[in-house]
Amino acid sequence: MLETFLINILILLLPVLFFLLFFEKRFITYYKAILIILSMISMLLCMKYPIVLEIGYNVDLRYIPFIIFALFSGYKYTSILYIVLNLYRFYIGGHGSLQSLAFSTIIFIVVPLFNKWFLKQSPKKRILCAVSAAVMTMIFYLITLIAFLPALNDEYWTMAYHTILTHAFVMFIIMILIEQIIANRQERELLFQSEKFEVMSDLAASVAHEIRNPLTVTNGFLQLLQESKSISQEDKRYIDISLNELKRAEGIVSEFLAFSRPQSQNMVTSNLKNEIEYARNILIPYANMHQVNIELDYHNKKKVTYDNNQVQQCLINLYKNAIEAMKDTGGTLAIDVTEKKKAIEIQIKDTGIGMTEEEISQLGRPYYSTKKEGTGLGMLMVYSTISKLNGKIHVDSEKGKGTTFLITVPAGK
Repeated sequence: MLETFLINILILLLPVLFFLLFFEKRFITYYKAILIILSMISMLLCMKYPIVLEIGYNVDLRYIPFIIFALFSGYKYTSILYIVLNLYRFYIGGHGSLQSLAFSTIIFIVVPLFNKWFLKQSPKKRILCAVSAAVMTMIFYLITLIAFLPALNDEYWTMAYHTILTHAFVMFIIMILIEQIIANRQERELLFQSEKFEVMSDLAASVAHEIRNPLTVTNGFLQLLQESKSISQEDKRYIDISLNELKRAEGIVSEFLAFSRPQSQNMVTSNLKNEIEYARNILIPYANMHQVNIELDYHNKKKVTYDNNQVQQCLINLYKNAIEAMKDTGGTLAIDVTEKKKAIEIQIKDTGIGMTEEEISQLGRPYYSTKKEGTGLGMLMVYSTISKLNGKIHVDSEKGKGTTFLITVPAGK
């Protein structure tokens, strides 16, 4: 029994290690398909090589990858595992096929319900939730098994003990590895972003000022030329186009200047209330134009040190993006500021067009924008500013239902 138990643990560990070694750095494009295949293989191998208890019962760990995938992915992709699990169970045959179908159906209906709640929890809570789900699943299985047994003898309780303990232990080990993979990936991304922002801070101020000087001179001469009476209307039209393009270039340079290091004359220590209200008040007319209502709920006394110009521009960019996501249909922009144990949380929620997971993953990259006329520098500036505050940004979005930005900034008392 011990040998088979160790083989089952290895079967469940191999996909995790395989993904870590070969696919973790290529996480974006095909990772879900890879995870489905790896989970499917481990689930089928667990059914192929069950743990044979000395009392004559077989126990397999098929539901561990099934539960993990259901918690992390929800219904859409778990349905594939559900179909494969039951097809293979009927292929194996023997007693219990219909019971397996009924039991897996209940798990498939119930467990993915907690998907969105599960993803919002801390790593420790996710581990605890996954272990609890595995234990509760096996308790439910053992309860349903009572109907098929003549009596609850010592063999039944021995099997129940081994089944629950085995699932709890293996789920705990697998979840620790998964959470470590997630943590490593997040740390690598934060390191990459901080290095990128550091380089941009060094270059932004000098490059932007050097570009702005010839832009200002060119703009001045074009305005003088436009006032001349010796040029035709057609030439003036070209000058107007040139001035508009110079204005757009000036806007891009201004956005680029926001990546420079925080300026000492702008540094303040505050609870962010003035900046949050300032950005809201500036954009109220713009919101009214697009039938967007801005709601602010502020509950925070904690303070943080920051460059108030950069934070104001960061918040303006976020509010403006949220309003533009609702400009065709109108809606509500909800801003909720709360204090946690050692941080300030700013939640910016809209009811706009939403984004796909692929679009979310690209946010903060230079020159990537979901808007046709966008440069992507606005969101890059947002991520840069929050990074300077040692904060984190979590984005939750669904196409057609809206987007929520949750910003967490470390703060003092």
